[in-house]
Amino acid sequence: METKLTRTDKILFLSFLFLTNAFIATCHEVDDESEFSYDRESENGPAHWGEIHPEWKMCNSGKLQSPIDLLNERVEVVSHLGRLHRSYKTSSYATLVNRGHDMMLRWEGGAGHIKINGTKYQLNQAHWHSPSEHTINGRRFDLEVHLVHESEDGKTAVVGIMYKIGRADSFLSMIESDLNALAHTKNVERNIGVIDPKKVKLGSRKYYRYIGSLTVPPCTQDVVWTIVRKVRTVTKEQMKLIREAVHDESETNSRSVQATNKRTIQLYRPNDPKE
Repeated sequence: METKLTRTDKILFLSFLFLTNAFIATCHEVDDESEFSYDRESENGPAHWGEIHPEWKMCNSGKLQSPIDLLNERVEVVSHLGRLHRSYKTSSYATLVNRGHDMMLRWEGGAGHIKINGTKYQLNQAHWHSPSEHTINGRRFDLEVHLVHESEDGKTAVVGIMYKIGRADSFLSMIESDLNALAHTKNVERNIGVIDPKKVKLGSRKYYRYIGSLTVPPCTQDVVWTIVRKVRTVTKEQMKLIREAVHDESETNSRSVQATNKRTIQLYRPNDPKE
């Protein structure tokens, strides 16, 4: 038996679709970053991100914004959070794209997940900021990678790893030729084959945990941040490649540290060294 929708039903259904799509659009980082810049003197610089689109207003008015300074005095050392378990797929196909201000590595169909407080967050993409966006006791490092995960209900969890100049990072060494191939292009997506996300080394069981936001528009809040405590290393050449491959005429692509606003910042440190 066929059921006919009334005009009111159709309007309600279309409104639901519109609101659903609007919610999804405002939860994700923008793929085309040409509308905003990191130039602090520019009309579309960080101080004005929240004025560019109504759905970006959180960039200026939000109270849970990222990045932040992970200051020892604010940190609560805990052991109950447990290890960060990464159930990533070793045979995940990936593409690389220049979004305008950063290089993004996107895994097709997801690349496994992490679990936080019983919720699974699927790994979708990784991108790099130079210098680091988060700071530790006021110190900014040379590079920061963000591994962006999403739950089935649209919530975001990001794992951040910071780097200083030193020995080469093995993961970046794997994709150097692809980064070079994409230099001076924009919105060109390059298939780079199977990329094992487990090759992104953490190097430490200790991590910071706090609730923040996306660090690029639309600056959506209630993002679960996990920042690895250990600062890893990259070479000057690798850091330079990440920046120059973008070719956006900017020396940096890092947002300034935001107000903490009395947020809880936890540092997971296992009681058992073997844990």
